[in-house]
Amino acid sequence: MPLILASRSPQRAKLLEGLGVRFEVIVSAVDEPNHPTLSPAERAQQLAHLKAQDVSRRFPRRSVLGADTLVALRDGTLLEKPVDAEDAARMLRLQSADVCTVRSALCLIDSHGKKHEGLDSTRVHFRTLTDADIAWWIGTDLWRERSGGFQIDGPGQLLIKKIEGDWTGVVGLPIFLFGLLCREADFSLSA
Repeated sequence: MPLILASRSPQRAKLLEGLGVRFEVIVSAVDEPNHPTLSPAERAQQLAHLKAQDVSRRFPRRSVLGADTLVALRDGTLLEKPVDAEDAARMLRLQSADVCTVRSALCLIDSHGKKHEGLDSTRVHFRTLTDADIAWWIGTDLWRERSGGFQIDGPGQLLIKKIEGDWTGVVGLPIFLFGLLCREADFSLSA
């Protein structure tokens, strides 16, 4: 049976496809905005767990992967998905010439109902962004549905000076962590 990805993220799906993993997407019904605010790491972990658990209840004999990615400023301020272009521009100004931490949590519930979880943290260093840089980025519309209002796959890389950690974790599905959880769960990636 293929893995179930409990996420509508096309970036996560693309990373799984790149690994050759057989999977299908079944989106969870977890309401993220109404989730109580915890630390960014705890919140990402809890949301990944809730998403996997929600889908696993509907498909109890299947392996289900839940994921959540959150962006936090140096002072711990959480940057959610922007509500509009103005909000995205605000987020970019906050991150310009600074560092944010991207936390990507994974929860793999195996076909026996056992939970395997982990968290990846990657520091993203932004270059100094001019008003023209921000206007260009907003014009791409690639900030939509992106925590922190940016992406690191594709043109968004032009906003970044460097990263410390796993690039795929910033995209939303840390591959090294995913491989570790699959080994723990005895889930064959070639199945």
